[in-house]
Amino acid sequence: MSNMSSNTPERRWPETCATDESRLLWEFLTFLRITAVTKVEGLDREQAAATPIPTSPVVSAMGVLKHLTAVERYWLTIVGGGSDLPKLWDSHPESSWTFGDDETPESVIADYRAEWELAGKALEGRAPDEPAAADDTRTVRWLLVHLTQETARHVGHLDFLRELADGAKGE
Repeated sequence: MSNMSSNTPERRWPETCATDESRLLWEFLTFLRITAVTKVEGLDREQAAATPIPTSPVVSAMGVLKHLTAVERYWLTIVGGGSDLPKLWDSHPESSWTFGDDETPESVIADYRAEWELAGKALEGRAPDEPAAADDTRTVRWLLVHLTQETARHVGHLDFLRELADGAKGE
Protein backbone atom coordinates (compact mmCIF):
# COMPACT_ATOMS: atom_id res chain seq x y z
CA MET A 1 0.00 0.00 0.00
CA SER A 2 1.38 3.38 -0.85
CA ASN A 3 1.21 6.51 1.21
CA MET A 4 -1.90 7.94 -0.43
CA SER A 5 -2.15 11.22 1.46
CA SER A 6 0.28 14.08 1.46
CA ASN A 7 -0.85 14.76 5.04
CA THR A 8 0.40 11.44 6.35
CA PRO A 9 4.02 11.53 7.50
CA GLU A 10 6.44 9.10 5.94
CA ARG A 11 6.39 5.73 7.65
CA ARG A 12 9.89 4.93 8.94
CA TRP A 13 11.24 2.24 11.19
CA PRO A 14 12.50 3.56 14.52
CA GLU A 15 16.23 4.02 15.00
CA THR A 16 17.79 0.58 15.38
CA CYS A 17 20.76 1.78 17.43
CA ALA A 18 18.55 3.80 19.73
CA THR A 19 19.96 5.15 22.95
CA ASP A 20 17.13 7.50 23.91
CA GLU A 21 14.33 5.42 25.42
CA SER A 22 11.70 8.14 25.29
CA ARG A 23 12.38 8.84 21.64
CA LEU A 24 12.28 5.11 20.82
CA LEU A 25 8.92 4.64 22.58
CA TRP A 26 7.41 7.54 20.63
CA GLU A 27 8.96 6.36 17.35
CA PHE A 28 7.44 2.89 17.63
CA LEU A 29 4.03 4.35 18.50
CA THR A 30 4.31 6.79 15.58
CA PHE A 31 5.27 3.98 13.20
CA LEU A 32 2.17 2.04 14.20
CA ARG A 33 -0.09 5.11 14.07
CA ILE A 34 0.99 5.82 10.50
CA THR A 35 0.53 2.16 9.60
CA ALA A 36 -3.03 2.27 10.96
CA VAL A 37 -3.82 5.35 8.88
CA THR A 38 -2.39 3.87 5.68
CA LYS A 39 -4.62 0.81 6.15
CA VAL A 40 -7.70 3.05 6.00
CA GLU A 41 -6.57 5.65 3.44
CA GLY A 42 -8.06 5.09 0.02
CA LEU A 43 -11.08 3.14 1.23
CA ASP A 44 -14.47 4.59 0.38
CA ARG A 45 -16.98 5.01 3.19
CA GLU A 46 -18.77 1.75 2.44
CA GLN A 47 -15.52 -0.23 2.55
CA ALA A 48 -14.28 1.55 5.69
CA ALA A 49 -17.60 1.08 7.49
CA ALA A 50 -17.98 -2.60 6.57
CA THR A 51 -18.07 -5.10 9.44
CA PRO A 52 -17.17 -8.37 7.69
CA ILE A 53 -16.45 -10.42 10.82
CA PRO A 54 -19.76 -11.95 11.99
CA THR A 55 -18.58 -12.49 15.57
CA SER A 56 -17.35 -8.88 15.85
CA PRO A 57 -20.20 -6.73 14.53
CA VAL A 58 -18.65 -3.37 15.47
CA VAL A 59 -15.20 -4.01 14.03
CA SER A 60 -14.72 -1.91 10.90
CA ALA A 61 -11.73 0.01 9.62
CA MET A 62 -13.30 3.32 10.70
CA GLY A 63 -14.31 1.76 14.01
CA VAL A 64 -10.75 0.68 14.73
CA LEU A 65 -9.49 4.23 14.18
CA LYS A 66 -12.31 5.66 16.31
CA HIS A 67 -11.35 3.22 19.08
CA LEU A 68 -7.65 4.07 18.80
CA THR A 69 -8.51 7.78 18.98
CA ALA A 70 -10.52 7.18 22.18
CA VAL A 71 -7.77 5.05 23.69
CA GLU A 72 -5.13 7.71 22.96
CA ARG A 73 -7.35 10.41 24.46
CA TYR A 74 -7.87 8.43 27.64
CA TRP A 75 -4.45 6.92 28.32
CA LEU A 76 -2.08 9.57 27.01
CA THR A 77 -3.96 12.85 27.21
CA ILE A 78 -6.20 12.35 30.26
CA VAL A 79 -4.30 9.82 32.40
CA GLY A 80 -0.78 10.65 31.25
CA GLY A 81 -1.04 14.39 30.85
CA GLY A 82 -3.83 15.16 33.29
CA SER A 83 -6.01 16.93 30.71
CA ASP A 84 -9.62 17.64 31.61
CA LEU A 85 -10.85 16.79 28.10
CA PRO A 86 -13.79 14.37 28.03
CA LYS A 87 -13.33 10.65 27.39
CA LEU A 88 -14.44 9.60 23.91
CA TRP A 89 -16.52 6.64 25.11
CA ASP A 90 -19.26 6.06 27.61
CA SER A 91 -19.98 3.10 29.87
CA HIS A 92 -20.99 0.91 26.94
CA PRO A 93 -17.91 -1.13 25.90
CA GLU A 94 -18.55 -0.76 22.17
CA SER A 95 -19.19 2.97 22.16
CA SER A 96 -15.63 3.86 21.16
CA TRP A 97 -16.03 1.78 17.98
CA THR A 98 -19.10 3.56 16.62
CA PHE A 99 -19.28 6.49 14.22
CA GLY A 100 -21.93 8.78 12.86
CA ASP A 101 -23.53 8.80 9.43
CA ASP A 102 -21.71 12.05 8.65
CA GLU A 103 -18.26 10.62 9.38
CA THR A 104 -15.98 9.48 6.57
CA PRO A 105 -12.65 7.70 6.44
CA GLU A 106 -11.03 11.10 5.93
CA SER A 107 -12.73 12.70 8.93
CA VAL A 108 -11.93 9.75 11.18
CA ILE A 109 -8.28 9.84 10.06
CA ALA A 110 -8.18 13.61 10.72
CA ASP A 111 -9.60 13.11 14.23
CA TYR A 112 -7.06 10.37 14.96
CA ARG A 113 -4.19 12.53 13.75
CA ALA A 114 -5.45 15.48 15.83
CA GLU A 115 -5.41 13.23 18.90
CA TRP A 116 -1.72 12.48 18.26
CA GLU A 117 -1.04 16.19 18.62
CA LEU A 118 -3.02 16.42 21.86
CA ALA A 119 -1.21 13.40 23.29
CA GLY A 120 2.19 14.77 22.33
CA LYS A 121 1.45 18.10 24.00
CA ALA A 122 -0.01 16.40 27.09
CA LEU A 123 3.16 14.36 27.63
CA GLU A 124 5.67 16.90 26.33
CA GLY A 125 8.81 16.96 28.43
CA ARG A 126 7.77 14.02 30.61
CA ALA A 127 10.36 11.29 31.08
CA PRO A 128 9.44 7.59 30.78
CA ASP A 129 9.96 6.95 34.50
CA GLU A 130 7.72 9.82 35.63
CA PRO A 131 4.31 8.95 37.06
CA ALA A 132 1.24 9.66 34.97
CA ALA A 133 -0.38 12.96 35.91
CA ALA A 134 -3.77 11.43 36.79
CA ASP A 135 -2.63 8.01 38.05
CA ASP A 136 0.61 7.84 39.99
CA THR A 137 0.49 4.03 39.98
CA ARG A 138 1.49 4.09 36.29
CA THR A 139 4.52 5.59 34.60
CA VAL A 140 4.69 7.42 31.30
CA ARG A 141 6.70 4.41 30.08
CA TRP A 142 3.82 2.07 30.95
CA LEU A 143 1.33 4.29 29.13
CA LEU A 144 3.45 4.47 25.98
CA VAL A 145 4.11 0.72 25.94
CA HIS A 146 0.42 0.03 26.60
CA LEU A 147 -0.60 2.30 23.71
CA THR A 148 1.99 0.71 21.45
CA GLN A 149 0.72 -2.81 22.13
CA GLU A 150 -2.91 -1.69 21.79
CA THR A 151 -2.19 0.04 18.50
CA ALA A 152 -0.16 -2.93 17.18
CA ARG A 153 -2.97 -5.33 18.02
CA HIS A 154 -5.49 -3.22 16.14
CA VAL A 155 -3.16 -2.69 13.18
CA GLY A 156 -3.38 -6.47 12.82
CA HIS A 157 -7.15 -6.15 12.62
CA LEU A 158 -6.75 -3.41 10.02
CA ASP A 159 -4.52 -5.69 7.93
CA PHE A 160 -7.38 -8.16 7.56
CA LEU A 161 -10.09 -5.52 7.21
CA ARG A 162 -8.18 -3.85 4.38
CA GLU A 163 -7.56 -7.16 2.63
CA LEU A 164 -11.24 -8.07 2.91
CA ALA A 165 -12.27 -4.60 1.66
CA ASP A 166 -10.21 -4.38 -1.51
CA GLY A 167 -7.62 -7.15 -1.52
CA ALA A 168 -4.75 -4.79 -0.70
CA LYS A 169 -1.94 -6.24 1.32
CA GLY A 170 0.82 -4.19 2.82
CA GLU A 171 3.62 -4.14 5.28
